[in-house]
Amino acid sequence: MAKQQQEEGPAPKLTINDIARMAGVSKKTVSRVINRSPLLNRQTRAKVEAIIRETGYVPNPQARALALGRNFLIGLVYDNPNLQTILSMQRGVLEALHGTEFELVIRPVDRGSPMVMDDIRRFVTRQRLFGVVIVPPLSENDALARMLDEEGCRYVRIGSATWDDADHMVASNDRDAVAEATRYLIAQGHRRIGLIAGPHGFRSAQERRDGFELALAEAGIALPRSLVADGHYTFESGLAACESLLDLSPRPTAIFAANDEMAAGVLYAARLRGIAVPEQLSIVGFDDTPITTRVWPPLTTVRWPTVAMGRAAGLKLIGAATGEDAEVGAPSMFSSMLIRRGSVARPAAG
Repeated sequence: MAKQQQEEGPAPKLTINDIARMAGVSKKTVSRVINRSPLLNRQTRAKVEAIIRETGYVPNPQARALALGRNFLIGLVYDNPNLQTILSMQRGVLEALHGTEFELVIRPVDRGSPMVMDDIRRFVTRQRLFGVVIVPPLSENDALARMLDEEGCRYVRIGSATWDDADHMVASNDRDAVAEATRYLIAQGHRRIGLIAGPHGFRSAQERRDGFELALAEAGIALPRSLVADGHYTFESGLAACESLLDLSPRPTAIFAANDEMAAGVLYAARLRGIAVPEQLSIVGFDDTPITTRVWPPLTTVRWPTVAMGRAAGLKLIGAATGEDAEVGAPSMFSSMLIRRGSVARPAAG
């Protein structure tokens, strides 16, 4: 018997077409089962999975990658001074890829370099990426999106507003969320409110400033130029900007900082001057990063759902692999929300 088997040779390897035929389903359905698409009905999934177990079928990722002309790699491309934001979005993408054949490749770039487009193009083509998640502010670059289209590389852009179609965009409502946070300060009785804005050229900075100014205008509160200080989304820039605001006479009774790192810098500047928070100065940040609960008092902030946005971006790209409508399982718009903690109080009398 062994001699007969030796003469006949090993049994031919099963293919995805064999599994589809045995299960009485399409090749695409088998592919969806392999890629763990959430949109299959349980009965079909169980049937195909049972046949895969019984036959010992093992998908060949190399063959599938060759057929697709791409590897099972998702790139995350960024140039952002706030590393906590990048880590949170990275965590979300990894959650989307968990349990699939896809892996994540991280690529920092210098958006100010004249070679940035060539650098990203080489990254995409050399790695034969299946798709790319683009993090702000790079995601605001329409030329980059066009280049990825030219290279036949799928992409999803993450940002603070919508500027692409739903298949290519995951956005948040920064303007509305900051307007709500500013209305909260106004409701506490604050009228002299300082702004530490984000970097020039960042869409998120503009959206957040627009929301701040909208709420002030609604309340009939003027915003003199002296109450606006520029920041760079870093602790150090928040500290320096706050120093300029605290030099004013009268100084602001509250400050909104366009991210938590800068808000922490505001808290530190106040401590250096012996200004009590929130009794003498209220502070609001944006992001809801871990730093907000590791300082005293804990910072009131706007929660930016960066993990959920990263997860949605990853799911949109995986949806392209399974042939599913990515919008069904991955929303395109996320709501930021005000988180009230201990850094806001009514302004001191007089």
